[in-house]
Amino acid sequence: MRLRHAGGDTVHLGYCTNVHPAEDLAGILGQLDTYAVPVREALGSDLLGLGLWLAAPVAAELAADPTLRRRLRTELGARGLEVVTLNGFPYAAFQAPVVKQDVYHPDWTTEQRLTYTLDLARVLADLLPDDAARGSISTLPLAWRQPWDTDRADAARRRLDQLAAGLAAVQRDTGREVRVAFEPEPGCVVESTGQAAALLSGMDTERLGVCVDLAHLACAWEEPAEALERLRAAGLPVVKVQVSAAVEAADPEGGADALRRWVEPRFLHQTRGVGCAGLADPADPAYAADDLDEALDKALPGPWRVHYHVPLHAPPEEPLGSTLPVLRAALRALFDGPTAGCDHLDVETYTWGVLPAARRPGTDAELAAGIAAELAFARDELVGLGLTAQRSVSMGVTR
Repeated sequence: MRLRHAGGDTVHLGYCTNVHPAEDLAGILGQLDTYAVPVREALGSDLLGLGLWLAAPVAAELAADPTLRRRLRTELGARGLEVVTLNGFPYAAFQAPVVKQDVYHPDWTTEQRLTYTLDLARVLADLLPDDAARGSISTLPLAWRQPWDTDRADAARRRLDQLAAGLAAVQRDTGREVRVAFEPEPGCVVESTGQAAALLSGMDTERLGVCVDLAHLACAWEEPAEALERLRAAGLPVVKVQVSAAVEAADPEGGADALRRWVEPRFLHQTRGVGCAGLADPADPAYAADDLDEALDKALPGPWRVHYHVPLHAPPEEPLGSTLPVLRAALRALFDGPTAGCDHLDVETYTWGVLPAARRPGTDAELAAGIAAELAFARDELVGLGLTAQRSVSMGVTR
């Protein structure tokens, strides 16, 4: 859906489809009917934005075939759906039974990651609505932090230079601007905005920037306004924001039984104690663990924040909570001003299928209803900051 900032900027709000497992075109079209259309209808909107996730094989197929791209664009428009942003973080198999550290491969030291991301850019350039100012692609923050050395850092920098050149070529060929946003995440080479400022400064910021995931920001125990100012001072644009919330445990020892119900085998749930705040290395083992079960085993000092995306409208029951205060503070810092601090927002709760059993949707309809509730929550937060929801919008899909 679209909102209008008081300063006149259009802000696109959608949900990320990496919550769904489809990895071929037929499956993607099927998920539009099963989930996206019911979500749009539940919100009472003529238009719903999707942060589309395309696994590497289907991205390559679409990039190579303009007829397939036109078909996908037509199918989206027929359903009242638009795409201004893609999630290019997971390469493939994101909803496999076990993902864990596989999600960080291939990384930005490799040709495969560059090729995949440029395939996405070619696809997105043809999916963008005619009236969209630009497109965006979120991607991993270079690599997992280990192993990392000068040779790998140099290789990644070369890939980023090639990426910027490739994006410029896409714009020359299509007339559409697509930017790529590196997403700080716990455990990665770039976990915090301080690391982003140190390691990403100097790249081509006309085409490359940062994706701020608000759950990740919270897990690094960063204060949102200071973090955003740090990026601005480093000359790093906020290209995209993922509107998400993490699990918080004020008293991990007292809440240990409740936390154990959140341990699950599919995704990493990096855990950070408050002592990591402001450290040059937020993954310092004195305050950090790479998964929730590890944090419980080593009795990491608390309070904790756990990289476990929870539905925005339904935080965990006490004694646990969520990082919604961080989300709200970040949205205020971004939008409580004369201009919008970012124009591409995605709700990205990809963990619906691994929530504790009592909180997990049992049917497709329940999942669609949950996603719609999250989007309504995010929309209402933005409206509370003075943005205006546009329920009826010309879809601009005439090309």
